Amino acid sequence: ELDACYYRYACAQVNSMHRVRILVGLKNSRVYHSRTAVFGYRPTDRQPSSGPIQDYAKDVPSDILRLVTAYQTHGHKKSSVDPLQLSARLAPELDPSLFGIDLTSSSTFSFRGLIHSTQMTQGTVADLVGYLEKVYCGLSAIEANHIPDEKEKQWLLKVFENSSEEFLLDDSERNQLAKCLIHSQVFDQFLAKKFGHIKRYGAEGAESLLGFMSKLFQLAAANGIQNAVIGMPHRGRLNFLVDLLKFHPSAMFYKMKGNTLIPDGSQGSGDVLSHLVNSVDVTFGDQVIHVTMIPNPSHLEAVCPVALGKARAQELSLKVGDYGEESGELVGDKVVCIQVHGDASFAGQGIATETLMLSQLPHFRVGGSIHLIVNNQLGFTTPSNRGRSSAYASDVGKMINCPVLRVNGDHPEEVVRVCQIAMEYRMKYRHDVIVDLICFRRWGHNEMDDPSLTQPLMYKVIESRPTVPDLYVGSLVDSGILSRDFANTEAENLNRDLGIHLNAADEFKPDVVHLQKQWSGIQEPSTNNVSLWNTGSPEDLLKYVGAMSVKISDKMNIHPRLVKSHIEPRLRQMDQGVGIDWATAEALALGSLLLDGFNVRFSGQDVGRGTFSHRHAMIVDNQTGEPYVPLNHLYEQQRGFLEVVNSPLSEEAVLGFEYGMSIESPRNLVIWEAQFGDFFTGAQIIVDTYVSSGESKWLLQSGLVMLLPHGMDGAGPEHSSCRIERFLQLTDSNEDQPDADSVNICVAHPTTAAQYFHLLRRQMIRDFRKPLIVASPKVMLRAPEATSSLQDMALGTTFLPVLDDEIQPKQVKRVVFCSGKHFYTLAKHRHTEGISNTAIIRLEALCPFPAEELKACLSRYPQVSEFIWSQEEHRNMGAWTFIQPRFETQLGVKLKYAGRGPLAAPAVGHSIRHKREEIAILANTFFPN
Repeated sequence: ELDACYYRYACAQVNSMHRVRILVGLKNSRVYHSRTAVFGYRPTDRQPSSGPIQDYAKDVPSDILRLVTAYQTHGHKKSSVDPLQLSARLAPELDPSLFGIDLTSSSTFSFRGLIHSTQMTQGTVADLVGYLEKVYCGLSAIEANHIPDEKEKQWLLKVFENSSEEFLLDDSERNQLAKCLIHSQVFDQFLAKKFGHIKRYGAEGAESLLGFMSKLFQLAAANGIQNAVIGMPHRGRLNFLVDLLKFHPSAMFYKMKGNTLIPDGSQGSGDVLSHLVNSVDVTFGDQVIHVTMIPNPSHLEAVCPVALGKARAQELSLKVGDYGEESGELVGDKVVCIQVHGDASFAGQGIATETLMLSQLPHFRVGGSIHLIVNNQLGFTTPSNRGRSSAYASDVGKMINCPVLRVNGDHPEEVVRVCQIAMEYRMKYRHDVIVDLICFRRWGHNEMDDPSLTQPLMYKVIESRPTVPDLYVGSLVDSGILSRDFANTEAENLNRDLGIHLNAADEFKPDVVHLQKQWSGIQEPSTNNVSLWNTGSPEDLLKYVGAMSVKISDKMNIHPRLVKSHIEPRLRQMDQGVGIDWATAEALALGSLLLDGFNVRFSGQDVGRGTFSHRHAMIVDNQTGEPYVPLNHLYEQQRGFLEVVNSPLSEEAVLGFEYGMSIESPRNLVIWEAQFGDFFTGAQIIVDTYVSSGESKWLLQSGLVMLLPHGMDGAGPEHSSCRIERFLQLTDSNEDQPDADSVNICVAHPTTAAQYFHLLRRQMIRDFRKPLIVASPKVMLRAPEATSSLQDMALGTTFLPVLDDEIQPKQVKRVVFCSGKHFYTLAKHRHTEGISNTAIIRLEALCPFPAEELKACLSRYPQVSEFIWSQEEHRNMGAWTFIQPRFETQLGVKLKYAGRGPLAAPAVGHSIRHKREEIAILANTFFPN
């Protein structure tokens, strides 16, 4: 056990270290995250290319070399990747005359160093051009010229060329691929016949994606990958679930008949058919890979960062990659993230670009995602030349130097070949790779839509052509590999089985599949009451954690300002046990959770230091630029660790990523802090579709914490409000009945450091998980009146949803309710003006609405008939519209409003008006009309 002697030891160590070394002003030539490992990031230096890339041909004219390079660079423009052949594909850059080359020349020369062929080693210019045409302008194409590492680029070109000569499926593999396509087609046709009135977003026209996925799982398992995490939109989702992810057909038909898949006894609203998911083991011989499909909203691409975060969290659960201890391990050895995109959304949705940008960043990387663009060559009704400015939907991937493999979806074997190249590249370079599957949509955006209204030419072609499965099966029949009887029997058997499952659908009962495995022990929250949890910790343990939170390695070079403003004040707070400020309370909460074995991930822009330079959870060496996280060195056998993530300037992708991290395990506390409160609005889609509703739709619990700095302090429209009213509107709190633990999100506006301490610890100590939205402070971070004592956090203490006034009740004639830092403005004015007849009660929790605690407070003031809600926000913002009806219906209290008037912007932009409004609020609060 940890006791006071550890605290004294830690203090002695810190003081000794300060006397030994304080260096400042030394030139820093490196940035943090450069060399040394911190929790969640193990640097793996990629050496730049050195030495010869390949033995270039000698005695060959330079024009020949230029021609080869032209095909490697521009061959994709001429490739036969469009199954519809809607327009001519030309590449004038490949005209031999541009290079002064005579194709009729009969002279032969060595191809060594020119191409990577193992079969064609010499020949004429015409032979060379024929080879280049076949490889780079065939049914698949490659874009790799933008890759800056020449060795990496040449490796990829070599694999692409060699594969074109050597890749060949055996008959059993072809039979299996044919079955996969037949199953997809029969499934779509069965649904069309039995559920013709339902939008199913079938795979018709893109059936090759099933072959791609099946091969991808097989290759991943063969490479030792244990888990695959998939983010996927609606197109072909149902086929994929039933054919590859073992989703029970009866369950799907049960859902199609209008029933819910939420099991009895669980609270939830469910989701639509095209958002179904599954998590299952997929077996290939003696190799097994667990595949998890992430729930997606209809907002295209929003699932991508969530899938990425989930994949990263699985590495944490497995203790591999950046979280591993084995020196030979690489990120992505055990987990792969697969992201499926639509062509229009991948190019058009900014979140796709933001997510790509995370791919190689410390604390976000997963060892390379495999991206599959299911390219319909069409948005809803918007053709590609109206849907993007670039030539290809995949072009956004070039910003991260991502190779692109493009393939004709009419040719499933070529799709499988490209899949193999993509996986081989990913495993070698641990970088994202894009496969652009060029296909088509046999029907409209959904089966109820008539696409010929807007794309008449395209759909004349589509309607006159055979299906992809029929083309492939026909080719196998013609070559004698497959019999027509086999194909017909396979289709008949599947039709029969689907019919059996349809008949059984009415008797289907949804299984309980949530809160299992790592989530076992977590409960569904109570629908009857708001539970109270002891979130305090022993004072001696808190002193130890506080001292250790500023104990720096004696090898570190500390900025002297940190010593005076951060380290020494924290040690004084621990020594005196009072004056605990916001950052210290946070460190105590996180450190005590780490000692309990929980992991903590703290993410956001500038969170290591803190936007307001208050946190310093990560100390940067003043000489080397290397980071150090003191809370990861609490004691030798430490089991829980803090991952400090200074994120890029992104809200939507980063918040989606953190949500994905939070749904993997209940033992990970994931915190995302906005630089300023209203910056979360850039991630509104994630808040709406995942954070606030994920549990209701998919029974996914999340303990994600969102810290949103909030306060009307004259900072102007964009740095004042965290838009707390939006989160309150998103809650499923009931105006007429008391809230319970089951409310979808918790919203708090704490006023003391201890309250914040308890909120953070409560997230992990409760036996259920809920997102927590905290309107966090700015000026209160260092305000003496907002500090707490260690006794406020000791054993037996807890978060208090309501803080009553300490005034004598008998003299009170007016009760003012408020929340947040506005309390201190009111209290200061009351003291300055000598007002003694007004009590000020703080609502620390807004949702769940603390009705019982407010009743207890009101019972102390039976003589009062004047009740006021005072807020610093404008009337159409803040908590007013949320609390006012609840006071009236649940407490029988009719409130008067004291606050700013309605406004379009969150705050005014000039200080004179701001101050005038502040004076008016105080007058209306204490001297209402």
